[in-house]
Amino acid sequence: MAAQTASYQTLTPEQLKPGMTVRVHQKIRDVNAKGEDRERVQIFEGMVIRCHGSRGNDGTYTVRKVSEGVGVEKIFPYRATSIAKVEFVKQAQVRRANLGYLRS
Repeated sequence: MAAQTASYQTLTPEQLKPGMTVRVHQKIRDVNAKGEDRERVQIFEGMVIRCHGSRGNDGTYTVRKVSEGVGVEKIFPYRATSIAKVEFVKQAQVRRANLGYLRS
């Protein structure tokens, strides 16, 4: 069976909206077993539940996912240097700017 690779659209911070399911590629620096520094990319896929502040240097967005029955939220700055890219997966139809009701 051939592996399927999905092609996702890369987004800029100005295009993020609540209700979008996105894949955030975050660069993580850590040390391997030999004591050498290395950099890897960790993917966090979830729904944008909040966009806060301006789209400039001080704004943030919150992404939520449910992992093994536990809700996990991460807050990312729009202009973080540790973010390699943000990919668009799908858009849900929402009528709120803050989707806090998804937490319960």
